[in-house]
Amino acid sequence: MSKLSALHQAMSRLDGLWADADDAADLSRDRLIAVHSATGELRRLLDAVHADVAAVISQESRSELGAGGLAKQQGFRSAETMIAATTGVSRVEATRLVAVGEATASRADLRGSRLPARYPALGEALTAGRLGVQAAGLIVALLERCRISAGTDRIAEAERILTDKATGLSLDDVRRLVTRADAWLDPDGLEPKGEEMRRRRSLTMFERDGMLHLDARIDIETAAPIVAAIRGYVTAAFAARKDAPDANAPDADAPYVDRRTVPMLQIDALALFCAHVLGCEGESLPLAGATVVVRITLDDLQSGTGCATIDGLDQKVSVGAARRMAANGGVIPCVLGGGSEILDWGREKRLFTRAQRLALVERDGGCAMCGLPPQMTKAHHLRWWSRDHGPTDLSNGVLLCETCHHRIHDNGWEIRIDGEGVAGKVWFIPPEYVDPECRPRLGGRARFDMAA
Repeated sequence: MSKLSALHQAMSRLDGLWADADDAADLSRDRLIAVHSATGELRRLLDAVHADVAAVISQESRSELGAGGLAKQQGFRSAETMIAATTGVSRVEATRLVAVGEATASRADLRGSRLPARYPALGEALTAGRLGVQAAGLIVALLERCRISAGTDRIAEAERILTDKATGLSLDDVRRLVTRADAWLDPDGLEPKGEEMRRRRSLTMFERDGMLHLDARIDIETAAPIVAAIRGYVTAAFAARKDAPDANAPDADAPYVDRRTVPMLQIDALALFCAHVLGCEGESLPLAGATVVVRITLDDLQSGTGCATIDGLDQKVSVGAARRMAANGGVIPCVLGGGSEILDWGREKRLFTRAQRLALVERDGGCAMCGLPPQMTKAHHLRWWSRDHGPTDLSNGVLLCETCHHRIHDNGWEIRIDGEGVAGKVWFIPPEYVDPECRPRLGGRARFDMAA
Protein backbone atom coordinates (compact mmCIF):
# COMPACT_ATOMS: atom_id res chain seq x y z
CA MET A 1 0.00 0.00 0.00
CA SER A 2 1.42 3.38 -1.02
CA LYS A 3 1.76 6.29 1.37
CA LEU A 4 -1.02 8.12 -0.44
CA SER A 5 -3.33 5.11 -0.01
CA ALA A 6 -2.78 5.26 3.74
CA LEU A 7 -3.52 8.99 3.63
CA HIS A 8 -6.77 8.40 1.76
CA GLN A 9 -7.86 5.79 4.28
CA ALA A 10 -7.04 8.07 7.21
CA MET A 11 -8.95 10.92 5.58
CA SER A 12 -11.95 8.64 5.04
CA ARG A 13 -11.90 7.65 8.72
CA LEU A 14 -11.79 11.29 9.74
CA ASP A 15 -14.62 12.13 7.35
CA GLY A 16 -16.75 9.33 8.76
CA LEU A 17 -16.12 10.39 12.36
CA TRP A 18 -16.90 14.03 11.65
CA ALA A 19 -20.11 13.02 9.83
CA ASP A 20 -22.72 15.78 9.82
CA ALA A 21 -21.15 18.04 12.47
CA ASP A 22 -20.69 21.68 11.44
CA ASP A 23 -17.71 22.20 13.73
CA ALA A 24 -15.94 20.56 16.67
CA ALA A 25 -18.40 22.04 19.18
CA ASP A 26 -21.11 19.76 17.73
CA LEU A 27 -19.16 16.58 18.53
CA SER A 28 -19.85 14.42 21.57
CA ARG A 29 -16.91 13.72 23.87
CA ASP A 30 -16.42 10.24 22.44
CA ARG A 31 -16.46 11.56 18.86
CA LEU A 32 -14.22 14.47 19.84
CA ILE A 33 -11.57 12.08 21.16
CA ALA A 34 -11.93 9.87 18.07
CA VAL A 35 -11.62 12.86 15.71
CA HIS A 36 -8.62 14.13 17.65
CA SER A 37 -6.92 10.73 17.34
CA ALA A 38 -7.73 10.48 13.62
CA THR A 39 -6.40 14.00 13.04
CA GLY A 40 -3.12 13.08 14.73
CA GLU A 41 -2.78 9.98 12.59
CA LEU A 42 -3.54 11.94 9.42
CA ARG A 43 -0.97 14.56 10.33
CA ARG A 44 1.73 11.94 10.95
CA LEU A 45 0.97 10.18 7.66
CA LEU A 46 1.16 13.50 5.83
CA ASP A 47 4.51 14.10 7.55
CA ALA A 48 5.77 10.82 6.12
CA VAL A 49 4.76 11.78 2.57
CA HIS A 50 6.26 15.24 2.97
CA ALA A 51 9.59 13.84 4.23
CA ASP A 52 9.71 11.43 1.28
CA VAL A 53 9.09 14.26 -1.18
CA ALA A 54 11.59 16.56 0.58
CA ALA A 55 14.33 13.95 0.29
CA VAL A 56 13.78 13.59 -3.47
CA ILE A 57 13.71 17.40 -3.91
CA SER A 58 17.06 17.52 -2.08
CA GLN A 59 18.46 14.76 -4.31
CA GLU A 60 17.29 16.59 -7.43
CA SER A 61 18.84 19.82 -6.11
CA ARG A 62 22.30 18.49 -5.17
CA SER A 63 25.19 20.85 -5.81
CA GLU A 64 26.85 18.81 -8.60
CA LEU A 65 23.83 19.49 -10.83
CA GLY A 66 24.73 23.19 -10.82
CA ALA A 67 22.18 25.45 -12.47
CA GLY A 68 20.24 22.37 -13.54
CA GLY A 69 19.32 21.51 -9.96
CA LEU A 70 15.62 21.55 -9.20
CA ALA A 71 15.75 24.24 -6.49
CA LYS A 72 17.88 26.59 -8.60
CA GLN A 73 15.62 26.11 -11.59
CA GLN A 74 12.74 27.22 -9.36
CA GLY A 75 14.71 30.30 -8.27
CA PHE A 76 15.94 29.11 -4.86
CA ARG A 77 19.43 28.76 -3.46
CA SER A 78 18.85 25.29 -1.96
CA ALA A 79 16.29 22.55 -1.50
CA GLU A 80 15.71 23.63 2.11
CA THR A 81 15.06 27.23 1.08
CA MET A 82 12.61 26.06 -1.58
CA ILE A 83 10.73 23.75 0.80
CA ALA A 84 10.53 26.44 3.49
CA ALA A 85 9.21 29.07 1.09
CA THR A 86 6.68 26.90 -0.70
CA THR A 87 5.22 25.23 2.41
CA GLY A 88 5.42 28.12 4.89
CA VAL A 89 7.65 26.31 7.39
CA SER A 90 10.95 27.50 8.84
CA ARG A 91 14.27 26.59 7.25
CA VAL A 92 15.01 24.47 10.36
CA GLU A 93 11.82 22.47 9.79
CA ALA A 94 12.63 22.10 6.09
CA THR A 95 16.10 20.81 6.96
CA ARG A 96 14.53 18.31 9.36
CA LEU A 97 12.16 17.08 6.63
CA VAL A 98 15.06 16.48 4.27
CA ALA A 99 17.18 14.74 6.94
CA VAL A 100 14.36 12.41 7.99
CA GLY A 101 13.40 11.67 4.40
CA GLU A 102 16.98 10.82 3.41
CA ALA A 103 17.51 8.67 6.52
CA THR A 104 14.35 6.59 6.04
CA ALA A 105 14.14 6.25 2.24
CA SER A 106 15.64 3.37 0.28
CA ARG A 107 19.02 4.09 -1.31
CA ALA A 108 20.96 3.17 -4.44
CA ASP A 109 24.59 2.11 -4.72
CA LEU A 110 27.01 3.31 -7.40
CA ARG A 111 25.63 0.72 -9.83
CA GLY A 112 22.05 1.85 -9.27
CA SER A 113 21.02 -1.20 -7.25
CA ARG A 114 18.47 -0.56 -4.49
CA LEU A 115 19.71 -0.67 -0.89
CA PRO A 116 17.64 -0.70 2.29
CA ALA A 117 17.06 2.54 4.15
CA ARG A 118 19.63 3.66 6.68
CA TYR A 119 16.97 3.46 9.42
CA PRO A 120 14.26 1.05 8.21
CA ALA A 121 12.45 0.66 11.57
CA LEU A 122 12.05 4.41 11.84
CA GLY A 123 10.85 4.60 8.24
CA GLU A 124 8.26 1.89 8.88
CA ALA A 125 6.94 3.78 11.93
CA LEU A 126 6.67 6.95 9.86
CA THR A 127 4.86 5.22 7.00
CA ALA A 128 2.43 3.58 9.44
CA GLY A 129 1.65 6.93 11.06
CA ARG A 130 2.98 5.95 14.49
CA LEU A 131 5.62 8.72 14.57
CA GLY A 132 5.73 12.26 13.25
CA VAL A 133 8.65 13.96 11.52
CA GLN A 134 9.65 16.06 14.53
CA ALA A 135 10.06 13.01 16.77
CA ALA A 136 11.80 11.09 13.99
CA GLY A 137 14.11 14.07 13.42
CA LEU A 138 15.30 13.98 17.05
CA ILE A 139 16.03 10.26 16.78
CA VAL A 140 17.81 10.58 13.42
CA ALA A 141 20.00 13.42 14.73
CA LEU A 142 21.10 11.30 17.71
CA LEU A 143 21.78 8.17 15.65
CA GLU A 144 23.81 10.13 13.10
CA ARG A 145 25.80 11.87 15.81
CA CYS A 146 26.73 8.57 17.51
CA ARG A 147 26.97 6.40 14.40
CA ILE A 148 30.77 6.13 14.37
CA SER A 149 31.43 5.92 18.11
CA ALA A 150 28.63 3.43 18.88
CA GLY A 151 29.04 1.07 15.92
CA THR A 152 26.52 -0.47 13.54
CA ASP A 153 25.00 -3.07 15.89
CA ARG A 154 24.52 -0.63 18.75
CA ILE A 155 22.94 1.94 16.43
CA ALA A 156 20.53 -0.66 15.05
CA GLU A 157 19.53 -1.65 18.57
CA ALA A 158 19.09 2.00 19.56
CA GLU A 159 16.94 2.64 16.48
CA ARG A 160 14.64 -0.25 17.38
CA ILE A 161 14.31 0.73 21.06
CA LEU A 162 13.85 4.45 20.39
CA THR A 163 11.26 3.86 17.66
CA ASP A 164 9.29 1.57 19.94
CA LYS A 165 9.48 3.81 23.02
CA ALA A 166 8.80 7.08 21.16
CA THR A 167 5.47 5.82 19.83
CA GLY A 168 2.69 7.55 21.75
CA LEU A 169 4.99 10.02 23.53
CA SER A 170 4.76 13.79 23.31
CA LEU A 171 7.63 15.60 21.59
CA ASP A 172 8.89 16.84 24.97
CA ASP A 173 9.02 13.27 26.25
CA VAL A 174 10.82 12.13 23.08
CA ARG A 175 13.45 14.78 23.82
CA ARG A 176 13.87 13.29 27.32
CA LEU A 177 14.15 9.82 25.80
CA VAL A 178 16.80 10.97 23.31
CA THR A 179 18.77 12.75 26.04
CA ARG A 180 19.03 9.54 28.04
CA ALA A 181 19.77 7.48 24.94
CA ASP A 182 22.72 9.76 24.14
CA ALA A 183 24.48 8.68 27.32
CA TRP A 184 23.59 5.03 26.63
CA LEU A 185 25.04 5.17 23.11
CA ASP A 186 28.18 7.13 23.95
CA PRO A 187 28.99 6.88 27.69
CA ASP A 188 32.67 7.64 27.06
CA GLY A 189 31.68 10.96 25.53
CA LEU A 190 30.09 12.25 28.75
CA GLU A 191 33.33 13.39 30.39
CA PRO A 192 34.60 15.49 27.45
CA LYS A 193 31.08 16.85 26.89
CA GLY A 194 30.88 17.74 30.57
CA GLU A 195 34.23 19.55 30.40
CA GLU A 196 33.09 21.47 27.34
CA MET A 197 29.82 22.47 29.01
CA ARG A 198 31.63 23.59 32.16
CA ARG A 199 33.81 25.85 30.01
CA ARG A 200 30.66 27.31 28.44
CA ARG A 201 28.84 27.97 31.72
CA SER A 202 27.92 31.61 32.21
CA LEU A 203 25.64 34.08 33.93
CA THR A 204 25.15 37.51 32.45
CA MET A 205 23.16 40.35 33.95
CA PHE A 206 21.85 43.48 32.27
CA GLU A 207 19.17 46.07 32.91
CA ARG A 208 16.40 46.79 30.42
CA ASP A 209 12.95 48.34 30.73
CA GLY A 210 13.49 48.97 34.42
CA MET A 211 14.21 45.33 35.23
CA LEU A 212 17.28 43.19 35.73
CA HIS A 213 17.59 40.36 33.20
CA LEU A 214 19.52 37.19 33.99
CA ASP A 215 20.74 34.91 31.22
CA ALA A 216 22.25 31.69 32.56
CA ARG A 217 23.85 28.72 30.83
CA ILE A 218 24.73 26.06 33.39
CA ASP A 219 26.29 22.62 33.06
CA ILE A 220 24.39 19.81 34.77
CA GLU A 221 26.95 19.27 37.54
CA THR A 222 26.75 22.93 38.55
CA ALA A 223 23.00 23.12 38.02
CA ALA A 224 22.00 20.14 40.20
CA PRO A 225 21.99 21.93 43.60
CA ILE A 226 20.43 25.05 42.03
CA VAL A 227 17.55 23.05 40.57
CA ALA A 228 17.03 21.03 43.77
CA ALA A 229 16.94 24.12 46.00
CA ILE A 230 14.61 26.16 43.78
CA ARG A 231 12.23 23.26 43.19
CA GLY A 232 12.23 22.58 46.91
CA TYR A 233 11.21 26.16 47.62
CA VAL A 234 8.44 26.04 45.02
CA THR A 235 7.12 22.77 46.44
CA ALA A 236 7.11 24.21 49.96
CA ALA A 237 5.28 27.31 48.74
CA PHE A 238 2.55 25.22 47.12
CA ALA A 239 2.23 23.08 50.24
CA ALA A 240 1.82 26.22 52.36
CA ARG A 241 -0.76 27.54 49.88
CA LYS A 242 -2.75 24.33 50.20
CA ASP A 243 -2.84 24.62 54.01
CA ALA A 244 -3.63 28.36 54.02
CA PRO A 245 -7.02 29.63 55.34
CA ASP A 246 -9.89 29.90 52.91
CA ALA A 247 -9.60 33.20 51.03
CA ASN A 248 -13.40 33.37 50.76
CA ALA A 249 -13.96 33.03 54.49
CA PRO A 250 -16.22 35.75 55.99
CA ASP A 251 -13.54 36.89 58.45
CA ALA A 252 -13.03 40.59 58.95
CA ASP A 253 -9.33 40.29 58.22
CA ALA A 254 -9.06 38.50 54.91
CA PRO A 255 -6.05 36.13 54.79
CA TYR A 256 -3.20 36.72 52.40
CA VAL A 257 -3.60 34.68 49.22
CA ASP A 258 -0.39 33.63 47.52
CA ARG A 259 -1.10 33.93 43.80
CA ARG A 260 2.49 33.81 42.57
CA THR A 261 3.11 31.75 39.44
CA VAL A 262 5.86 29.12 39.29
CA PRO A 263 8.26 31.51 37.46
CA MET A 264 7.60 34.15 40.15
CA LEU A 265 8.25 31.63 42.92
CA GLN A 266 11.50 30.56 41.26
CA ILE A 267 12.93 34.07 41.10
CA ASP A 268 11.75 34.74 44.67
CA ALA A 269 13.61 31.61 45.73
CA LEU A 270 16.80 32.83 44.07
CA ALA A 271 16.46 36.24 45.76
CA LEU A 272 15.86 34.61 49.15
CA PHE A 273 18.87 32.32 48.84
CA CYS A 274 21.14 35.20 47.88
CA ALA A 275 19.85 37.32 50.77
CA HIS A 276 20.50 34.42 53.11
CA VAL A 277 24.09 34.10 51.91
CA LEU A 278 24.63 37.83 52.46
CA GLY A 279 23.78 37.40 56.12
CA CYS A 280 19.99 37.63 56.30
CA GLU A 281 18.90 36.75 59.83
CA GLY A 282 15.90 34.50 60.18
CA GLU A 283 14.70 30.95 60.36
CA SER A 284 15.94 28.20 58.09
CA LEU A 285 14.81 28.36 54.51
CA PRO A 286 11.63 26.43 53.57
CA LEU A 287 12.79 23.72 51.19
CA ALA A 288 10.56 20.69 50.62
CA GLY A 289 12.61 17.66 49.57
CA ALA A 290 15.56 19.80 48.42
CA THR A 291 18.14 17.01 48.18
CA VAL A 292 20.53 16.27 45.35
CA VAL A 293 20.70 12.50 44.77
CA VAL A 294 23.37 11.21 42.37
CA ARG A 295 22.74 7.59 41.32
CA ILE A 296 25.40 5.29 39.93
CA THR A 297 25.91 1.54 39.72
CA LEU A 298 28.63 -0.08 41.79
CA ASP A 299 30.28 -1.52 38.67
CA ASP A 300 30.48 1.91 37.01
CA LEU A 301 31.80 3.52 40.19
CA GLN A 302 34.58 0.94 40.55
CA SER A 303 35.53 0.84 36.88
CA GLY A 304 35.35 4.60 36.34
CA THR A 305 33.35 4.13 33.14
CA GLY A 306 29.66 4.56 32.38
CA CYS A 307 27.52 7.38 33.70
CA ALA A 308 25.38 8.61 36.58
CA THR A 309 21.96 10.20 36.84
CA ILE A 310 20.75 13.09 38.99
CA ASP A 311 17.20 13.03 40.32
CA GLY A 312 15.00 15.57 38.54
CA LEU A 313 17.35 16.09 35.56
CA ASP A 314 17.40 14.22 32.25
CA GLN A 315 21.01 14.80 31.20
CA LYS A 316 23.40 12.20 32.61
CA VAL A 317 26.89 12.99 33.93
CA SER A 318 30.18 11.13 33.84
CA VAL A 319 31.53 9.00 36.70
CA GLY A 320 34.14 11.70 37.39
CA ALA A 321 31.44 14.32 37.80
CA ALA A 322 29.47 11.98 40.09
CA ARG A 323 32.52 11.51 42.32
CA ARG A 324 33.13 15.26 42.51
CA MET A 325 29.51 15.93 43.41
CA ALA A 326 29.49 13.22 46.08
CA ALA A 327 32.43 14.97 47.75
CA ASN A 328 30.37 18.16 48.16
CA GLY A 329 27.88 18.88 50.92
CA GLY A 330 24.16 18.47 50.39
CA VAL A 331 24.60 15.63 47.89
CA ILE A 332 23.57 12.04 48.55
CA PRO A 333 25.49 9.47 46.47
CA CYS A 334 23.22 6.46 45.81
CA VAL A 335 25.25 3.43 44.76
CA LEU A 336 23.07 0.70 43.27
CA GLY A 337 23.94 -2.96 43.50
CA GLY A 338 25.48 -3.14 46.96
CA GLY A 339 23.90 -3.93 50.33
CA SER A 340 21.83 -1.15 51.86
CA GLU A 341 18.99 -0.53 54.29
CA ILE A 342 15.93 -2.74 54.46
CA LEU A 343 13.51 -1.35 51.89
CA ASP A 344 10.39 -3.39 52.73
CA TRP A 345 8.82 -2.71 56.15
CA GLY A 346 5.53 -4.60 55.76
CA ARG A 347 2.91 -3.37 58.25
CA GLU A 348 5.43 -2.16 60.85
CA LYS A 349 5.50 1.40 59.48
CA ARG A 350 2.70 3.43 57.93
CA LEU A 351 4.84 6.10 56.22
CA PHE A 352 7.50 5.30 53.66
CA THR A 353 11.01 5.81 55.03
CA ARG A 354 13.64 8.04 53.46
CA ALA A 355 15.46 4.95 52.13
CA GLN A 356 12.25 3.62 50.60
CA ARG A 357 11.53 6.97 48.98
CA LEU A 358 15.01 7.00 47.44
CA ALA A 359 14.31 3.53 46.08
CA LEU A 360 10.95 4.67 44.68
CA VAL A 361 12.70 7.60 42.99
CA GLU A 362 15.16 5.16 41.46
CA ARG A 363 12.27 3.10 40.07
CA ASP A 364 9.77 5.84 39.17
CA GLY A 365 12.11 8.77 38.41
CA GLY A 366 9.57 11.27 39.78
CA CYS A 367 5.81 11.24 39.26
CA ALA A 368 5.36 7.82 37.68
CA MET A 369 2.42 9.10 35.61
CA CYS A 370 3.35 12.59 34.31
CA GLY A 371 7.09 12.76 35.00
CA LEU A 372 7.26 15.75 37.36
CA PRO A 373 10.58 15.74 39.31
CA PRO A 374 10.83 13.81 42.62
CA GLN A 375 10.68 16.98 44.73
CA MET A 376 7.11 17.54 43.57
CA THR A 377 5.82 14.06 44.45
CA LYS A 378 4.69 12.02 47.44
CA ALA A 379 4.86 8.28 48.06
CA HIS A 380 1.39 6.73 47.97
CA HIS A 381 0.12 3.25 48.87
CA LEU A 382 -1.54 1.36 46.02
CA ARG A 383 -3.55 -0.63 48.52
CA TRP A 384 -4.42 1.85 51.24
CA TRP A 385 -2.89 1.37 54.69
CA SER A 386 -6.11 1.69 56.69
CA ARG A 387 -8.84 0.66 54.22
CA ASP A 388 -7.08 -2.21 52.43
CA HIS A 389 -4.46 -3.09 55.08
CA GLY A 390 -1.80 -2.50 52.44
CA PRO A 391 1.87 -2.89 53.47
CA THR A 392 4.45 -0.12 53.28
CA ASP A 393 6.56 -1.97 50.71
CA LEU A 394 8.05 -0.89 47.40
CA SER A 395 5.68 -3.24 45.59
CA ASN A 396 2.77 -1.34 47.17
CA GLY A 397 4.19 2.17 46.71
CA VAL A 398 4.31 4.66 43.87
CA LEU A 399 5.45 8.27 43.50
CA LEU A 400 2.71 10.62 42.30
CA CYS A 401 2.25 14.35 42.14
CA GLU A 402 -0.89 15.77 43.72
CA THR A 403 -2.70 16.19 40.39
CA CYS A 404 -2.05 12.65 39.16
CA HIS A 405 -2.95 11.23 42.57
CA HIS A 406 -6.40 12.82 42.33
CA ARG A 407 -6.76 11.88 38.66
CA ILE A 408 -6.19 8.20 39.43
CA HIS A 409 -8.60 8.09 42.37
CA ASP A 410 -11.29 10.30 40.83
CA ASN A 411 -11.29 8.89 37.29
CA GLY A 412 -11.03 5.16 37.89
CA TRP A 413 -7.45 4.42 36.80
CA GLU A 414 -5.62 1.40 38.22
CA ILE A 415 -1.91 0.88 38.89
CA ARG A 416 0.02 -2.38 38.51
CA ILE A 417 3.66 -2.97 39.44
CA ASP A 418 5.56 -5.80 37.75
CA GLY A 419 8.87 -6.95 39.17
CA GLU A 420 10.64 -6.44 42.46
CA GLY A 421 12.40 -3.49 44.10
CA VAL A 422 13.92 -0.73 41.99
CA ALA A 423 13.81 -2.99 38.91
CA GLY A 424 10.00 -3.08 38.98
CA LYS A 425 7.91 -1.42 36.27
CA VAL A 426 4.84 0.73 36.91
CA TRP A 427 1.84 0.33 34.61
CA PHE A 428 -1.22 2.59 34.52
CA ILE A 429 -4.42 0.89 33.39
CA PRO A 430 -7.04 3.31 32.03
CA PRO A 431 -10.77 2.85 32.67
CA GLU A 432 -12.96 1.53 29.84
CA TYR A 433 -14.32 4.96 28.93
CA VAL A 434 -10.74 6.07 28.15
CA ASP A 435 -9.68 2.86 26.41
CA PRO A 436 -12.28 0.10 25.86
CA GLU A 437 -9.44 -2.46 25.80
CA CYS A 438 -7.89 -1.07 29.03
CA ARG A 439 -4.38 -1.38 27.55
CA PRO A 440 -1.71 -0.74 30.22
CA ARG A 441 0.53 2.31 29.74
CA LEU A 442 4.12 2.13 30.91
CA GLY A 443 5.05 4.78 33.47
CA GLY A 444 8.00 5.65 35.67
CA ARG A 445 11.64 5.70 34.70
CA ALA A 446 11.28 2.60 32.49
CA ARG A 447 9.33 4.71 29.99
CA PHE A 448 12.58 6.51 29.08
CA ASP A 449 15.34 4.05 30.02
CA MET A 450 17.21 2.46 27.12
CA ALA A 451 17.87 -0.90 28.77
CA ALA A 452 15.80 -3.35 26.76
